[in-house]
Amino acid sequence: MAQSTKPTGEAAKLHRGFGVLAALGIVLVLAGLVGLVYTGVATLTSMLLFGWLLLIGGAVGLLHAIQARASNFFWLGVVVAALNIAAGIVVIRRPEAAAEALTMFAALLFLTGGVFRLVGSLVVRGPQFGWTLVQGAFDLLLGILVLSSWPSSSKYVIGCFFSLALLFDGLGLIATGFGGRRIVGMVSEQLAGEGDVRDESGEGAVKPVQPEKFSKSAEGGQEQSHN
Repeated sequence: MAQSTKPTGEAAKLHRGFGVLAALGIVLVLAGLVGLVYTGVATLTSMLLFGWLLLIGGAVGLLHAIQARASNFFWLGVVVAALNIAAGIVVIRRPEAAAEALTMFAALLFLTGGVFRLVGSLVVRGPQFGWTLVQGAFDLLLGILVLSSWPSSSKYVIGCFFSLALLFDGLGLIATGFGGRRIVGMVSEQLAGEGDVRDESGEGAVKPVQPEKFSKSAEGGQEQSHN
């Protein structure tokens, strides 16, 4: 009889775990798509989330610094935690201004990164010369476009980046989840097939002793002992 190929035991736990990853990936993909449609809402949401993360991280860091007040880094931990708390409060109260500042910072990073890539590719001319040149030109162009429309670009740039990050992270989780479920299913099917082969070949099976043969062998042994 063929055994069921459905994963059991630890394999079933792995199968469910990969299914949860795939479901989480689908949620992230949907959130990314919604964010790309409503970039303004995504920008405000991402800035508020960033502010709350700064605030919570600062509070946790302050508690940790108080617990370790006997160490030499007590005041450094207090200062860093206070800065995080202050930055979190500012971002939560003024998310639009924070988005403008962060957009400016991102545009400057794109500009400087593009210039360094362009100059480096022209000077070094390594095996990845063409790809590095294209990356540098793209970063430089993106930085110029963001700066040319700043501060109005701050309403959609951060939200667009945040939504794209959610989208690609979700796609990665979906690929991991479905790939893991497929691998677990293939391994379970292979193990079930090996079990069927062992059952058909009869390996490891104990042959039952026939009562008639057992009685005849016992009588023969008694006759030999009498003789």
